[in-house]
Amino acid sequence: MMFHVLTIFPGFFTGPFDHGVVARARETGLIKIVIHNLRDWTLDRHKTVDDRPFGGGEGMLLKPEPLFSAVEAIFPERGPSRRTVLLSAQGPVFNQAAARRLAAFEEVLLICGRYEGVDERVAENLVDEELSIGDFVLSGGELGAAVVVDVIARLAPGVLGNEDSAVFESFGDAGHEAGMLDCPQYTRPAEFRGLRVPDVLLSGNHEEIRRWRKQAARLKTARLRPDLLN
Repeated sequence: MMFHVLTIFPGFFTGPFDHGVVARARETGLIKIVIHNLRDWTLDRHKTVDDRPFGGGEGMLLKPEPLFSAVEAIFPERGPSRRTVLLSAQGPVFNQAAARRLAAFEEVLLICGRYEGVDERVAENLVDEELSIGDFVLSGGELGAAVVVDVIARLAPGVLGNEDSAVFESFGDAGHEAGMLDCPQYTRPAEFRGLRVPDVLLSGNHEEIRRWRKQAARLKTARLRPDLLN
């Protein structure tokens, strides 16, 4: 799978993509990430990418010309295997279901918004969809793009090693855990400062453990994220 990230701060991604699961997936060729500098598609000597909004108002907007030129150069042909996404505070909130949907594409282009946003003609006529990583406002879409790449990369075949890791976890899509948080997890020692691991997890009875995990996942979801049970 290939990710394209269009940004005015290409150096931002040196850190997020050079560690952990994403870095290993890149090194083994399971995913590819190409960072594109939006200023490469400007025509003036100042490499201007923004301007004031018509009608007045605070802040600046990313101009349509460099964005259209960049996307049309990166994806000279649009098709069912390619998806263009604008990271925007106005978009629907990105979640695990959206990640699974985007993971089905061969190439995903993420446009990092900046300033007060982008010219609306970009959202209406250039991109396939808008996405937000939460109901809050960031300084730009770079952090959002890093999150989206990380979440989707984990779903690519072979990235996690154990394919069940992406299924039996919070917001997984396996059976009774679909849409719920992961069950509580414990490791050694079995007792720490008087706090014991639930006895059922030490019993070796896999059917009892399965039932306990199902119930514990539901209880944890009800306590921390009751909205998911509705």
